[in-house]
Amino acid sequence: MEIKYINPFIDAVGRVFKDFFKITPDVLKPYIVKKDEEHNWDISGIIGIAGEAKGVVVISFSKNIALKFVSILVDKDITDINEDVTDAIGEVVNIIAGNAKKGLEEYRLMISLPSIISGPEHKIIWPGKNIPIVGIPFSTSYGDFNLSIGLENIISI
Repeated sequence: MEIKYINPFIDAVGRVFKDFFKITPDVLKPYIVKKDEEHNWDISGIIGIAGEAKGVVVISFSKNIALKFVSILVDKDITDINEDVTDAIGEVVNIIAGNAKKGLEEYRLMISLPSIISGPEHKIIWPGKNIPIVGIPFSTSYGDFNLSIGLENIISI
């Protein structure tokens, strides 16, 4: 796996979390996602990538962590997944993908509008059989979250 292609995403996550949530998440060891693996995420923000490479960027949180981060962002206690939470998670993944795109300028990439999937242990259907998905776990004092990236013709294993 070419680490230089995931570095723009790792850097973007660090900037977004520092700017919005005033924390710096620790990057844990990236791994190749098995497309049928089980997970414990309750909400995911998804951005499609098109252009010279096709793929997806997904950020996933447990309910408690998502609620904590959005409570920090809106400066009030959020107790359940609502429109504020889905909007915030969509905006976070949008900014991460947009900032990471700048680090991949040699490719002409376009990003879609964000989509949100929520529900306990929801399943993500990853695009294409031949697109490897790289999972990048992050750890914070509030708990862990995950960024997953699949980019055809850019990320290979």
